[in-house]
Amino acid sequence: MSDSTAPFIITVEPRFALGGLNATPGALGKIPRFEMQAALNRHASGDWGELDTHDRKANEDALREGTRLVSAYNAQDGTRFWIITEHDRSLTTILLPMEY
Repeated sequence: MSDSTAPFIITVEPRFALGGLNATPGALGKIPRFEMQAALNRHASGDWGELDTHDRKANEDALREGTRLVSAYNAQDGTRFWIITEHDRSLTTILLPMEY
């Protein structure tokens, strides 16, 4: 199996269910796999990345209320990307902001 099709592996105790894992074509083309993996582990552990205080609080509220979770990260080359887990925790997607 090539690196681009290898499954993501969560190496932390997740704070919430991630559901199915997807990455968009843009994310796959711009973000190195190891950086997506590291960010996915941060997201699963509740490290929301480069969010302001308001958005961090919104994610903490979302954990209790069962709404959508959004994290933002910057790749080493400065490319910004998001990780979104849907409200029902059925799907987590890694994407570039322009793909939203």
